[in-house]
Amino acid sequence: MEISLFFVLFLAGIFHADSKYMVYDTSAKLVPGKINVHLVAHTHDDVGWLKTVDQYYVGSNNSIQGACVENVLDSMVPALLADKNRKFIYVEQAFFQRWWRDQSETIQDIVKQLVRSGQLEFINGGMCMHDEATTHYIDMIDQTTLGHRYLKKDFGVTPRIGWQIDPFGHSAVQAYLLGAEVGFDALYFGRIDYQDREKRKGEKSLEVVWQGSRNFDASAQIFAGAFPENYEPPPGGFYFEVNDDSPIVQDDVNLFDYNVQDRVNDFVAAAVSQANITRTNHIMWTMGTDFKYQYAHSWFRQMDKLIHYVNKILVVMFSCIFLDGRVNALYSTPSIYTDAKFATNESWPIKTDDFFPYADRANAYWTGYFTSRPAIKYYVRMMSGYYLAARQLEFFKGRDDSGPTTDALADALAIAQHHDAVTGTEKQHVANDYAKRLSMGYDKAEELVAASLACLAESKTSSICGNPTTKFQQCALLNISYCPPSEIDLSQGKKLIVVVYNSLGWKRNDVIRIPVINGDVIVHDSNGKVIESQILPLVNAHVSMRNYYVKAYLGKTPSEAPKYWLAFSVSVPPLGFSTYTISRAERTASALTTSFVFTPQATETSTVEVGQGNLKLTFSADVGKMTHYTNSRTSVKESVQLSYSFYTGNDGSDKDPQASGAYIFRPNRTFLIKPEEESPLTVMRGPLLDEVHQRINPWIYQVTRLYKGKEHAEVEFIVGPIPIDDGIGKEVASQITTMMATNKTFYTDSNGRDFIKRIRDYRTDWDLNVNQPVAGNYYPINLGIYIQDDKTELSVLVDRSVGGSSLVDGQIELMLHRRLLHDDSRGVAEALNETVCIHDKCTGLTIQGKFYFRIDPQGEGAKWRRSAGQEIYSPFLLAFTEEDGANWMSSHVPIFSGIEPSYSLPDNVALITLQELDDGKVLLRLAHLYEIGEDKDLSVTSSVELKKLFPGKKIRKVTEMSLSANQEREEMEKKRLVWKAESSPQEPKLARGRPVDPANLIVELAPMEIRTFVIEISSLPNRMPQDGRYAA
Repeated sequence: MEISLFFVLFLAGIFHADSKYMVYDTSAKLVPGKINVHLVAHTHDDVGWLKTVDQYYVGSNNSIQGACVENVLDSMVPALLADKNRKFIYVEQAFFQRWWRDQSETIQDIVKQLVRSGQLEFINGGMCMHDEATTHYIDMIDQTTLGHRYLKKDFGVTPRIGWQIDPFGHSAVQAYLLGAEVGFDALYFGRIDYQDREKRKGEKSLEVVWQGSRNFDASAQIFAGAFPENYEPPPGGFYFEVNDDSPIVQDDVNLFDYNVQDRVNDFVAAAVSQANITRTNHIMWTMGTDFKYQYAHSWFRQMDKLIHYVNKILVVMFSCIFLDGRVNALYSTPSIYTDAKFATNESWPIKTDDFFPYADRANAYWTGYFTSRPAIKYYVRMMSGYYLAARQLEFFKGRDDSGPTTDALADALAIAQHHDAVTGTEKQHVANDYAKRLSMGYDKAEELVAASLACLAESKTSSICGNPTTKFQQCALLNISYCPPSEIDLSQGKKLIVVVYNSLGWKRNDVIRIPVINGDVIVHDSNGKVIESQILPLVNAHVSMRNYYVKAYLGKTPSEAPKYWLAFSVSVPPLGFSTYTISRAERTASALTTSFVFTPQATETSTVEVGQGNLKLTFSADVGKMTHYTNSRTSVKESVQLSYSFYTGNDGSDKDPQASGAYIFRPNRTFLIKPEEESPLTVMRGPLLDEVHQRINPWIYQVTRLYKGKEHAEVEFIVGPIPIDDGIGKEVASQITTMMATNKTFYTDSNGRDFIKRIRDYRTDWDLNVNQPVAGNYYPINLGIYIQDDKTELSVLVDRSVGGSSLVDGQIELMLHRRLLHDDSRGVAEALNETVCIHDKCTGLTIQGKFYFRIDPQGEGAKWRRSAGQEIYSPFLLAFTEEDGANWMSSHVPIFSGIEPSYSLPDNVALITLQELDDGKVLLRLAHLYEIGEDKDLSVTSSVELKKLFPGKKIRKVTEMSLSANQEREEMEKKRLVWKAESSPQEPKLARGRPVDPANLIVELAPMEIRTFVIEISSLPNRMPQDGRYAA
C-alpha cells in the first residue's frame, strides 16, 4: 500500500497535479532483446451469421446482436488520422466494398493515403473469410480472386497474409493453394484441436512451416501460426469496446481508481506468459474480435496508453516491482509481425496434412457442420458448376455490361463461401438470405446463358452476334422433377429443342433425363438420326416431392405432374453444345423403348441382377438389400451392402451439457434402419439404364441406377422429413459395407483436390485421447472418400459437401441429413431444425441427393474418381425451346465447340476458369487433376495448346499470374519469403510446368499444378469458328 501511494505521488510530480493534454508516445519500433508485443487492431466481421450480411452492415436487427460494420469503418478513419502510428487491418471485402461505394471522394482519398502509409492494411483480401471444410477449391479461388483483383485495381495492393482466424479447422488446400499460391507469406488462424494446441504450447510449435501438399516441395510451403487461445485479446482484460468490462488504463492522478501500475503489470504478465510458448522474441496480440471497433477511439485510446506506459514508465526506480524491462509494445500488423519473425532466421517445425477434425474440448467435435443444412450445400455446389459454365458462354458471346452478366451470381457465391454460410451454422433467416441471393444471381446468369446460347445457335453465317430471337428456357428445379419447358404437349406436330452444353474440356458421352408428359416420344440428333432413348415412370416419391416443394419455393401449385422420365444418350463436344429434337413418335417407331417394370418375388433364395454392361449388381429380394458387386471387365467381385442408420443427437442433459447441434456432432446412440418388409424392390429395366427402387422406411426412399456403358453405381436418396415426434433429434447416415480388410485406414479429399490419408482413432501430430469414437473420426468430404486393401479399392463420390468416415474396416459412412432439437452453445442460439412451410403449415426439410460408388482393382480407382468428379461438379447445362416453323437444324447452328475442332484437353487437365474480364482481357485457369503416383498413366506432366483453345484468335500476350490473378507469377516468386524448416521429408525436387513460350504458346502442367493466365487476344467479339459447327 505504501508503494502504491508513493507511485501515485511520484507520477503526480512527473505529470504535475494539473490536468493537461497528454501526448502518448506510440512511436515504438522493434527492440532487439525485448519481448516485442505486436498489437494488431482488428475486427472480425462475419459476412452473415446471426444477422444477414446487409443487417450486419447497416446495423439493423440489433435485438439479435448489436453489430454495425458501417460504424466500424466510419470510426476507423478518424481514429487512424488522430495518430500516424496507429494501425488497423481489415479483411472482408464484401463489407468494405459496400462501405467504399458510399464514401465521398474526400474520404476515399484519405483512405487511400492510409493504405499507402501502411496504417490501414488489407489482410486475406477475399470477399469473405471462407470456410475450409465445406468449400470446393474452385469456389475458394473465385471468391478470393474477386476480392484480390478489386484491391489491386482500386488500391494497387496485393495482400501478403492469410487470416483464417475463425473457420472451424483448416485444410491442406488452404495452406498450399489459397496460401502460398496466391502469394501469401504467412497464414494465421485461431481454431485447432484442444489436444493439439496444448501439445504445441509445450513444444513451442504453434508456429510452423506448413507443407500442405505432398505433391509440392518447399515451393508451396507457408509460414503458419495458430493463436495461443483464439483470435481475441489475451487473458488479462484487454477488451476496450465502449461496453466491454475490461479495466481501462486510468492514468489521471487527479481522479480515483488510478491503475497504471496494475494495467502495466497485467500487460507484462500476459506478454511473458505468451512468450514462454512462442519461439523468438516476437508475439502477436489480436486486439479485437467479432464486430469490434464500432467506436474505434475507445480501443486506440487504451492501446496508446499501454504502449506509452509499458515502454516508458519507471524502469529504473521500480523495475523490481512494476516492470522488468523485457517488454516492448508497438502498433503492428500481421505483415510486420511476419517480417520480424522471418528476420530472426529461426528454423521452424514442419506441419503436413491438415487440422481436421477440430474439437474445442472433450465431447465437442465440430464435425456436424460438415453436413448441416444439406440443401443449401447442394444449392451452392450446383450454382458453382453453373457459374463456371455461364462464364464460358459469356466469353463466347462477348461480355456486355449493358445486358445480363454473371456478376450477381459471382457475388452471391462469394458470400456463400463464408464460414457461417455454406457450413450451415447460421440462423435460419440468414440461410434464407443466402439462398435468396443465390437465386437472384442465378436469375441474371440464366438470362445471360439463354442469350449466349441463342446468339451462338443463330450465328450460322456470321461470327458476330446480332439480336437473337430464340427464347431458351432452363430448369433450375430439375432435381425435384420440375421442368416446365420439357413438360409440353407434343401433339399436333410440336417439337421440343434441347440444347446440351458441356463445360468440360473433353468430349462427353452420357445419358440425360428430363420429365415429359408424353410416353410416345422419339429423339433425333442434329443429323436427323434417331437417338436411343428410354421412358421410365415418374414414381410417387418424386411426384410428391415435386408438388410440395414447387408450391413452397414458387408459391404456386404446379401443373399436373408429368408421368414419365425421358432418358436419352447425348454426345457433346468440349466447351460446346449439341442439339436434340424431341417429338411424338410414330406408332411403328422402333426406337421407342418403355422400361420394363417388375417387382421380384421375395423368397429365401430369390435374387435379382441389374446392369447392362460390365457392371452387375445383385439384390436379395427377400431382405431388400444389395448383396454383390461384379465387374466382368476388371474381374472384381465383392460382397456389398447399402444400409441406413441414424444417430440420436445428444441433448446435453448428462454430466457434460454438450448437445449435438449445427456445429457439433455428439451422437448418443445408433439405430440401424431396416427396410420395410411390406415395401418390396421395384426394378425398371431398359436399354440405357436399370433402376432399383426401394422404400427404406416412411421417410427414406432410395433409387440405385446403373447406366449402359458406365462402371459405377448411382444412388439417389430422398431423406425426410426426419421425424421428431419422440422429442429426439436425429442424424441420418448411409453405409456401404464390404469385406475389404482396410486396417483402420481411409482417404478423404481436401476441398475437392488432394486426398489425405486418415487412420481411425489416430492423429499424426499427437497421441489422441479418444473420447468420441464416431464424431472424432468424421472428416469433411467435397469430392469423395475411398478405402483399399491389397486387392481392391472402394471409391464413393458425393454431389455436395458431407461428413463421412470409415468407422468399421471395409465400410464407408456418409452423413446425409441432420435434424436436431437443441442448440450446441456455440453462439447461433438456435436448434438445427429446418422446416419448409406452406400456408403456415410446416414440415421438416426433405432432401434429395446422390452419391456414386465404384470398386476397382487396387491402384486403379483414381481415374474414375478424378474424371467422374469433374462430371459431377460440372453437369450438363440444358436449355429448351420449341421449334418454330422452319427446320431448326438447317436454320441454326446445331453443334458448337468454342475450341478448335478435333482438339480437347488432356484427360488429366481441367479448365476451371474461362472468363472475360471487365477490361476485355481473358482470365484462364488450368488445373492438373492428378497427384504424383495416383495413376500410372495420368500422373504425368501434360500440355495444353493455347492456340487451339482460342481458334481464329490472335493471342497477343500471355501473362502468368498468381492463383488469384492479382500479380504476375514471376513477381510473386521473387518476393516470396523462403522459411527455414527444422527438418523436411526427403523427397525429390518436384517439377512444375515451364514458362510459356510466346512462340508456341503451350502450357505445361505438372501433377496437381494449377496455372493462371491473363491473356490478351484480338477481336474479342468474334467468337465463332468458320461455320459454327464442331468437326468431330
